[in-house]
Amino acid sequence: MTETESQTRHAAPPGEEVLMTHREILEVLAGLLAALFTALLSSTIVSTALPTIIGDLNGSQTQFAWVITTALLATAASTPIWGKLADLYNKKVLVQSAIVIFVIGSVIAGFAPNVPILLGARVIQGIGMGGLTALVVAIIGSIIPPRDRGRYSGYMGGVMAVSMAGGPVLGGVIADGLGWRWCFFVCVPLAVIALVLLQKTLHIETDRKDGVKIDWLGATLLTAGVSVLLIWVSFAGKATYYDWVSTESAVLVGIGLLLLIATVFVESKAASPIIPLKIVTERTTALAIISSVAVGVGLFGATTFLGQYFQTARGHTPTEAGLLTIPMVFGMLVGTVGSGQLITKFGKWKGFVVAGSILQLIGFLLLSTIDHETHMWLIGLMIALLGLGTGMLMQNVVLAVQNTVSVHNIGAASSVVAFFRTFGGAIGVSVLGSVLATRVTDLTAEGFAKLGIDTHTPGGGGNLNLKVLPEPVQDVIRMAYGDATGRIFLIAAAVAVVTVIAVIFLPNKPLRTTIDLKPSAADVEYEKV
Repeated sequence: MTETESQTRHAAPPGEEVLMTHREILEVLAGLLAALFTALLSSTIVSTALPTIIGDLNGSQTQFAWVITTALLATAASTPIWGKLADLYNKKVLVQSAIVIFVIGSVIAGFAPNVPILLGARVIQGIGMGGLTALVVAIIGSIIPPRDRGRYSGYMGGVMAVSMAGGPVLGGVIADGLGWRWCFFVCVPLAVIALVLLQKTLHIETDRKDGVKIDWLGATLLTAGVSVLLIWVSFAGKATYYDWVSTESAVLVGIGLLLLIATVFVESKAASPIIPLKIVTERTTALAIISSVAVGVGLFGATTFLGQYFQTARGHTPTEAGLLTIPMVFGMLVGTVGSGQLITKFGKWKGFVVAGSILQLIGFLLLSTIDHETHMWLIGLMIALLGLGTGMLMQNVVLAVQNTVSVHNIGAASSVVAFFRTFGGAIGVSVLGSVLATRVTDLTAEGFAKLGIDTHTPGGGGNLNLKVLPEPVQDVIRMAYGDATGRIFLIAAAVAVVTVIAVIFLPNKPLRTTIDLKPSAADVEYEKV
């Protein structure tokens, strides 16, 4: 479709689609992407400021991971619900509601006097983020045909990259200047702007089906099952809690798996399941889910600890740590925008997805070699490669799924993929955080032994405020974090192998040129193959 054709709004005969003009689409995207930018910016600001936050609130390494995990868990649990609501109710009202919820959580987090209150606020933020994650993608899928969607998905990826670039830098500046609490408050004016833009530009009809209800039982069982497993991986392997192989582990894993099995049973019987099994078991969606879980583990799980590595292991300020993450974000920007434009131009998507998964794997393998002395320019090249692969992969996997479902199910389908990606991220942060804490414990114990210090306090689970410690002790802990970080990237690389395998087997179905499913010549030809 040419630029002129995409900008031409035609009077469609009854029963045919009326496509929005290019200008109308951009106006809607302005509001949607402003909303998404608000939430993502707040999240990335927090990632850089976390060492300062946890140190100020006297938190531990476990709590460091849980500040990220609680938000991801709430996002993952609420995303399918928001996606189902998007197929039933007005998407404009829903996305505005998600923004308001996110802002409420941000304000509470800004005033949090301790870590438990902060964790509760992060849950509220995560619920709002779940809505934005599901609704922005669902609305884009409802107004733009897949053949043209690559370009607009590229715009969304560009906003994600910019927010990820600006967030760490802004978070570092705020943490060093105004104080970390303003990292949460800063999103409020941005959210107001997003609400105004959406009110003016977003006009979308609701095609509601009668008699459809939200499967709250399935949603509850799913959330409970995931939460129990996250609790298990967060505390397993720590001396003050329980071993990976222990009675406690067996009980938690058993309860978690039983709850997830019950979820599958309930979903198979529900008239309107929160996660439609028919969509999940479709080949493209199933493989996309597998790859999304792996992407979430690698992306959220591993990159969460980059800011901690730069600050705790290398002694950089929050502002400097934010600046050091720019190469990765630049790679994401090039990967997502560039691949989106090329997909729209040529109509081919699979090559970009496969290439992205391979680049991501290489990036993680390279990062697995870092320690406390690795040259910073070399780390910059590694994370730039990681960002390039991730940018080519994330949005285009969702595009492949949306190409296979009706517009009536696009909210559920998009949210399912987003759910498993975020779920993978939550699991990744918990597992990798636990591995990092255990490894830091061992390395600090060795370092303290060389200094003649006898301690039984777990190095990875103690207070992260290094400023209150003697300089020799600081050096031991910094070296421990620096040398332990490579291990979590090695685990992420192993998971990234799963992503490569999954995307290779994705069906290379041509992108349709209609918003809803309609048998085209290309589709018919594909079915014959």
